[in-house]
Amino acid sequence: MKTFLRVLAMLAAMGAAAQTATAQSDLVDGQVTKVDAAAGKITIRHGPLKKFDMDEAMTMVFRVRDPAMLKTVKAGDKVKFDVDRIDGQFTITRMQKAQ
Repeated sequence: MKTFLRVLAMLAAMGAAAQTATAQSDLVDGQVTKVDAAAGKITIRHGPLKKFDMDEAMTMVFRVRDPAMLKTVKAGDKVKFDVDRIDGQFTITRMQKAQ
């Protein structure tokens, strides 16, 4: 029984690690060109947004789900972010400064 529980715990840990790696690889690389905190928007020059069938790099204005995100970046910062379509608008749901 103990062996079974160890194997089960190991499989759960491997699944969590794989999920984290996949979530990190889903992030899009970009560079902030403008932050408009008053409007809750950010302009980012970014690579392809594969999940929206956008295969070209471009610059877009995004809304942010959490306005506090805008306090952590400034124009020129390189970022990694995830975007979803919320109420018909491209909205950044997760963002971090790139290393």
